[in-house]
Amino acid sequence: MIEALRTQDSGDTTNITEDLATTPAAPPVNPSPDLSALDLAAVEDAIRQAAADEIMPRFRQLAADDIVEKNGPHDLVTTADRRAEEQLTAALTALLPGSRVVGEEAVHADPAVLDALRGDAPVWIVDPVDGTRQFVHGDPGFATLVTLAHRGELLASWTYAPALGLMATARRGAGAWLNGARLTAGHPAAGAVLDVATSHHDFTSDDEKRVLAALDTGGIAPRPCGSAGLEYLHIAQGRIDATAFSWENAWDHAAGLLLVHEAGGASGTVAGRPFRIEGGNALPFTAARDAETARRILGLLAAAN
Repeated sequence: MIEALRTQDSGDTTNITEDLATTPAAPPVNPSPDLSALDLAAVEDAIRQAAADEIMPRFRQLAADDIVEKNGPHDLVTTADRRAEEQLTAALTALLPGSRVVGEEAVHADPAVLDALRGDAPVWIVDPVDGTRQFVHGDPGFATLVTLAHRGELLASWTYAPALGLMATARRGAGAWLNGARLTAGHPAAGAVLDVATSHHDFTSDDEKRVLAALDTGGIAPRPCGSAGLEYLHIAQGRIDATAFSWENAWDHAAGLLLVHEAGGASGTVAGRPFRIEGGNALPFTAARDAETARRILGLLAAAN
């Protein structure tokens, strides 16, 4: 969870009060693990190596039997997803003995793996190929997402888009970076139409579509998202203004949420509470370049919810 900042937007016509997460939280009662001995560069190297070994050799080279449907025709998994997650699991736990891994494919095979998010051990949250559909179709807009968390606190994250040559990193309290340059989300220009990436219609229920349709209003230009991890990066870069997502899988959101917050952004759920990576969130939720934008998006979604 990320620290909540109680705010009241007296000028917002929705007249709601939200808890917006704008900065990393203070250490929990059980302190976070000492990362001084963790080689963060070695983590980055492990991510790059998994992509080089298991993902990029299969990019635009997938055979038919490399692709499997999980929960429907739009929910795909490939050999690259599975093997990259296996390699990352071995490498990351070796770098931080005693840590656990919550990976998308491991959770699909055994939902009990999610329990590690509520445990006392440090947890690596891994999405080996975020944007599998893009990967399958030869679109370079996919990423490997890795986050280190402890008892709900996001400590460090890596967003690697190997086909685009992008490596974004964030560390709690130490800023967000892209290929070595500091990231600052900034603020939308006064009066500008907000560019908002929303849950893709292929993955939403009719009720979720109805709520998200509240953003189809003056001053906002909603569009279906691609890779969630890359949409978060676009917020941290100031390239888009916000997201509105209706699902809560930790592997899709943890890395990007820390990246946005360390770039100066904000986030919150439709119930006005911080997003919890361990689940149980009121949905939809938003991440945005600044608190004012987050309040505007949440106000519209809350009114329709």
